[in-house]
Amino acid sequence: MAKLINLNRARKQRARDDKRDKSAENAVDHGLSKAEKRLMATRNTRAQKMLDQHKHEDDHDA
Repeated sequence: MAKLINLNRARKQRARDDKRDKSAENAVDHGLSKAEKRLMATRNTRAQKMLDQHKHEDDHDA
């Protein structure tokens, strides 16, 4: 005898699986690896330090 399945449940599960696959593909296409994130953070930190070093303490905006 064939196994009975709920067609609504099967349809919703298939839609969830498709959405999960699509999101995984987007994460690969548009996301950054951990090493790339760390490199970008390091570069931003170094750039901010360089800017801070070039600030003049006696400059006033008034």
